[in-house]
Amino acid sequence: MLQTEIESLFDNKPEAYTEDHFRLFQRFKDALNTGQIRSAEPDAAAPAGWRVNAWVKKGILLGFRLGGIIDMSVDSSRQPFFDKATYPVKKFTASSGVRIVPGGSSIRDGCFVGKGVTCMPPMYINAGAYVGDGSMVDSHALIGSCAQIGRNCHVSAAAQIGGVLEPVGAMPVIIEDDVLIGGNCGVYEGAIVKRRAVLGTGVILNRSTPVYDLVRGIVHAATDDQPLVIPEEAVVVAGSRAVSRGAGKDWGISLYTPVIVKYRDARTDAKVQLEDLLR
Repeated sequence: MLQTEIESLFDNKPEAYTEDHFRLFQRFKDALNTGQIRSAEPDAAAPAGWRVNAWVKKGILLGFRLGGIIDMSVDSSRQPFFDKATYPVKKFTASSGVRIVPGGSSIRDGCFVGKGVTCMPPMYINAGAYVGDGSMVDSHALIGSCAQIGRNCHVSAAAQIGGVLEPVGAMPVIIEDDVLIGGNCGVYEGAIVKRRAVLGTGVILNRSTPVYDLVRGIVHAATDDQPLVIPEEAVVVAGSRAVSRGAGKDWGISLYTPVIVKYRDARTDAKVQLEDLLR
């Protein structure tokens, strides 16, 4: 079984890696490329709706152990590139159904990119990531290692989707289906954005920043054993919260905080649907 073999090789490092080890890793990477295995996957029984597949993250890390640094340059005199031999750029053909617009984008091998995905230059998708069918990764956007992007999402220009490769048991960033990530957003540290949510321009989500829900009158925050979870259809904008004591209060200082100002309605849907013209 692939899982058993990967975990055994990860936990019991040999004196030297053999051709059999490289063939094992290639089988593992093939499964990543086709979406058969993922670093995290939906699980209705889990509190946040997702479970981590730690063994898959071990396999991704194993690739860095196995690979030596080689010259990957197309023209080494004009633009040299050097990286691990186990992680070249991902191969596509026209039948892959992925639109990669010319202009300096890079997609690393060992990730899943679904049918109908549009990649606007320059953008980057790292090893272990999963990008579902029909999604768009816009200019200067980053999809980090192990990040999970659902179907029909739009990761807008300059958005940063963190990955979380280590520790192996940590939840990576999850963006569920039909989510709009606005320009210059950042989602980090295993945050989960549930389906049909909208993050307005410049929203930053991480474990240390609570999200104030003005509609439901509650505060969403990460705990020691659970990530930050943004509810389905929430519309989140960048806001501020006044410091209520000490010098911060005296100086009139406010701190950044994300705020849920509403949940999706027909007007929100109409704005989002305009993006279909770009696909």
